[in-house]
Amino acid sequence: MKLSEELVWRGFYNQTTFGSIEEVDERTYTLYLGADPTGDSLHVGHLAVYMLVRQFLQRGHKVVLLIGGGTAVVGDPGGRVDERKISSLEEVAHNASALSEQVSKLFSNRDFTLVNNFDWLKDVSVLDFLRDVGKHFSVTQLVQRDFIASRIGEGGSGISYAEFSYTLLQGYDFWHLHKKYGVNLQIGGADQWGNIISGIELIRKKEAHDTYGMTAPLVINKSTGRKFGKSEGGAVWLSAEKTSPYKFYQFWLNTDDESVIDFLKIFTTLPKEEIDAISENHAINPGARSAQKMLARAVTDLVHGESRRYAVEKVTEVLFGDGRMVRDLDEVEEAMLAQEIPAISLGGANTFTVVTALVTNGLAASNGEARRLLMGGAIKCDGEKITEDITLAPHTLLKKGKNSFILVRE
Repeated sequence: MKLSEELVWRGFYNQTTFGSIEEVDERTYTLYLGADPTGDSLHVGHLAVYMLVRQFLQRGHKVVLLIGGGTAVVGDPGGRVDERKISSLEEVAHNASALSEQVSKLFSNRDFTLVNNFDWLKDVSVLDFLRDVGKHFSVTQLVQRDFIASRIGEGGSGISYAEFSYTLLQGYDFWHLHKKYGVNLQIGGADQWGNIISGIELIRKKEAHDTYGMTAPLVINKSTGRKFGKSEGGAVWLSAEKTSPYKFYQFWLNTDDESVIDFLKIFTTLPKEEIDAISENHAINPGARSAQKMLARAVTDLVHGESRRYAVEKVTEVLFGDGRMVRDLDEVEEAMLAQEIPAISLGGANTFTVVTALVTNGLAASNGEARRLLMGGAIKCDGEKITEDITLAPHTLLKKGKNSFILVRE
């Protein structure tokens, strides 16, 4: 399958300056994708555009991944209704280091160039910037761009000169990378279209060279209509410290039937033949959730690695599967489980009972209620219903109903 066909099939064909999508098949591009370190982690909403870049990388195109340590100091106004909070240089540097590690992991064992625009933007003087960049942009045209017009129009919150200038800084990045690395294509999220155009225009005016832009589409959860990657509790992060690998895996496992095949196309590199087969099996027996399981495995492998994904699957089987026990987990896996559910430590005691555990962890309001739950068959220990207040042993799991657990540790 040609790259152009792959991009259309996977749903990556969105805004582009190409006359036709087939132009991506006609030459080898050097492309770049940037991310501003406004936080110390990307979230799954960012992942689609990186997967778009992987499609180019897998076919021999050159890739530059940019961390916006310089532009993050100013703040991108795109997609916002108010001014960004200014971060300190120390905070930006910390975030830039974290994002550099994250994007490097996404493209591990592949050939790419990693850069930070702070390295060149910090040396640009105000006068040089106004003369060499500012002179090439019309304010009249800039204020007509959606992300600026929405801020300065009626009811808008206004925009500072710093954020107004952001699109020029990103245009400067494209120009700098074009001169130093031969970059001739910028990839971005759908909200970056105006900034991408700025770079294309600047290069054309200063160098008389044609360059190109392409954006990944905004991914929407079809069942909820919500912007992908947002949940009631906030974003789902790629960082294991902000979203545990278990919760990350569960996020994908809980994908709705209407969206799962689209997400397999966008967020994995599984070939068309395999996804078509998964789609066929899913249509025949959606209750088996085979498509969701494959999606969760593939994306967790990409972000956290196979070993962590395997540990997550073992933990999931302990909680919801048949036959897997806590004692089947190793020390690391049991510690992972302890991060996800309430846990008690026996600390050498041999008198900790089921009733005490239920009350202590809030699964029962009183000893009397705990005993009634036992007598009613509502409590399981390691998958077996119990009706008596037994003494608990280490490495066991108490379960109330379908989703309330207590892990018993040494």
